Amino acid sequence: MTGDERILSVVIPCYNERATIREILGRVSAQRIVGEVIVVDDGSTDGSRPLLGEIQASWPATAPPLRVLLQTANRGKAAALREGFRRARGPLTLVQDADLEYDPSDYPRLARPVLDGEADVVYGSRFAVFPRPIPEFWHFFGNRLLTMLSNLMTGLDLTDMETCYKLFRTELLRDIPLRSEGFGFEPEITAKIARRRCRIREVPLSYRGRSRSEGKKIGWRDGIQAAWLILEHALVDDPR
Repeated sequence: MTGDERILSVVIPCYNERATIREILGRVSAQRIVGEVIVVDDGSTDGSRPLLGEIQASWPATAPPLRVLLQTANRGKAAALREGFRRARGPLTLVQDADLEYDPSDYPRLARPVLDGEADVVYGSRFAVFPRPIPEFWHFFGNRLLTMLSNLMTGLDLTDMETCYKLFRTELLRDIPLRSEGFGFEPEITAKIARRRCRIREVPLSYRGRSRSEGKKIGWRDGIQAAWLILEHALVDDPR
């Protein structure tokens, strides 16, 4: 594999992101490393679904293939990701949110440690750069607290466990049973790749955080659930 090949399957969970989904799909498809784009609509009610149908119908033949999967109800981000992961065909799979907080131009940087044979999993860190982005205080504080707790339980030394940008060898994802439904994907996958002693790297990335007034969905209840899941996955043996 080389960075010039279309080796990346990009999985995009989407819930009520009509305002941004067209633009993020354009940015993703423009990356030369992308081999396919898989959007999983998680029961959107804001018009995202018909818009995705329009986008798919007019999708350029020269762009990476676009597949749109429709969940029958809103089941949560992790459930949408599981469905997308099952359909991924490329040797590498990456998670992309449907908003505009993360920049797809970082894809080659994320893939490089795997392509160089140095990693099985790569996390893009919002906090391993200077100057650092300044998200809302409580979001920043909660993120740092959850990352510290996750590191304590897994023995890792991550700076941003909750980052959206996680890139995996696809064959590795297929070997990991995932059970979370909502925002529990981040602590669950982190605990399970740590238990398998996967080679994990972090790379700095670009980030423009949005506020809850701009549509950010994760809240304090999700933080409490994530903390519980970190402890649960640390104490319960993975059957595989």
